[in-house]
Amino acid sequence: MQRDNLQFATAYAPEMTLRDLMEDYGTDVWNYAFFLTRSREQANDISQEVFLKAFRNISKYRGQSSVKTWLLTITRNTAFSWSKNSFWRRFTALGNHQGTINHFSAEKEALGKQYANRIWEIIMELPDRNREVLVLDIQYGLSISEMSDLLKVVPGTVKSRLARARDKVRMALEKEEKE
Repeated sequence: MQRDNLQFATAYAPEMTLRDLMEDYGTDVWNYAFFLTRSREQANDISQEVFLKAFRNISKYRGQSSVKTWLLTITRNTAFSWSKNSFWRRFTALGNHQGTINHFSAEKEALGKQYANRIWEIIMELPDRNREVLVLDIQYGLSISEMSDLLKVVPGTVKSRLARARDKVRMALEKEEKE
């Protein structure tokens, strides 16, 4: 069970251990780092750095957002710092590293996975601003206001970026279906 409730975070965050943070939010932090950097290696390094930063600064956590949002903000800032230092430059499509499909007899399942992989490839090809809000919405289920706080933009900007991202994915899928 994630400790994502504001009441818990305000009352107990200073007493959370590094293990608690990593167990509860490790997957979310790593996935977000991966979506921002498009690199498994960088996501690993960034995730480790995020948890060390969070643990060192847990006493500074004010409880104005959920622990999850706080950690994703640290992840975002850390990833952008890494990108400014030219640590990542390559794009790796999700579908290229997932291996072969093991269930050849389950044709529908295979086609469904292929379609889902293609959708994620399209998402990863979106401009950073559009991709980021879509991932925060789909993968993490953040509200418009949480995304607004995390990205430090007004809610209207989040809404317009989200609408543009959805439109771009829809148009790319429609284009592929016509071909």
